[in-house]
Amino acid sequence: MKLTKNKIFLILLALAIVAALVVAFQPDPIQVDTAPATRGPLQVTVDEDGRTRIQELYVVSAPLAGRLLRIELEPGDPVTAGKTLVASLNPGDPSLLDPRARAQAQAIASAAQAAFERAKIDLTRTADAREVADRELERKTVVWDKGFLTESEYDAVELAAKTAAQDSQAAQSALQIARFELEQAEAALLHTRGGSENSPAEWRFDIQSPIDGRVLRIFEESSTVVTAGTPLVELGDPTDLEVVIDVLSRDAVRVRPGASVFLEHWGGENPLSGRVRLVEPAAFTKISALGVEEQRVNVLVDFEAPPEARPSLGDAFRVEARIVTWEGADVLKVPAGALFRHGEEWAVFAAKNDRAHLAVIQAGHNNGLEAEVISGLEEGAEVILHPSDRIEDGSKIVQR
Repeated sequence: MKLTKNKIFLILLALAIVAALVVAFQPDPIQVDTAPATRGPLQVTVDEDGRTRIQELYVVSAPLAGRLLRIELEPGDPVTAGKTLVASLNPGDPSLLDPRARAQAQAIASAAQAAFERAKIDLTRTADAREVADRELERKTVVWDKGFLTESEYDAVELAAKTAAQDSQAAQSALQIARFELEQAEAALLHTRGGSENSPAEWRFDIQSPIDGRVLRIFEESSTVVTAGTPLVELGDPTDLEVVIDVLSRDAVRVRPGASVFLEHWGGENPLSGRVRLVEPAAFTKISALGVEEQRVNVLVDFEAPPEARPSLGDAFRVEARIVTWEGADVLKVPAGALFRHGEEWAVFAAKNDRAHLAVIQAGHNNGLEAEVISGLEEGAEVILHPSDRIEDGSKIVQR
């Protein structure tokens, strides 16, 4: 059959209309955001709020009953051990004290003596432990220098030596305080004995500061009658700070002593560094802001930064802490927002040649911002961020 020019024209017109309809009904490319898979460091952290506290607080209490004279100190005032007058008492006439008051003073003195003996034993024990830890650190340092020791093993030995040194220093401070309490208790006991040769004017009982530091709180500022054991003043060294971070119990099992901690939003320009000293073995119940009961655990952190780097930081200040539970120096990673579940596995959409290609991957550690890719993806591959349900394997895409 011979085609005329009119028939050829009509056929071409029909084909053009069909092609136009096909193009018109094809879906538009989906606009997406992409990011490359890169290699680099990755840290997994537990992020919680914490508060600072002075490690060694000392509450000065009345060693015997009497009238407390007005305390002239103010919070923030410096005190020196054995020199600064903290408080003064006018005890009652010893001849008017009943047997119960005398027995109480005797019991306080006996308890102070027992505490002093226990503090001496603790000091000897911690000193021996420090000596052993130092010798072990010296041996491990030689092995470390020769390259026969892993970094984690050396860090553990170094942490043990630092912990032993801190325990020894704390025991020494405890012995000093126990000696002070014993001296105070024995002096108070003398004021309860009848037939004292002291005149009433000499009955005043002065309490000196047991430590070097500052006044933190005044419990009884005005002159008043107090009983034995009444708290009067709280003392401490504001530079001797630690951080207490309460974390969920499920997160606490991943925190190890010696882990790095970054302390942020404490008021200074730069974050402060610290190390986990202790994860307390007992949890406690806390009601969250939503009214949900949570089991939480206290994590104690020591500052690595010197006091000069945090001069304005004091007791019970709030900080935001990031506790490192895992870190890698060179891992393949992608933004966490690119991952989604594909059946029982993790997957991403890789962008290539203006098409979305489904890639099933083996994901590793995830810190909420970035995720480790163990297998299934190559370095440099572009992945689609936050893929919508419109995207399927082979979908046409365009960069937003």
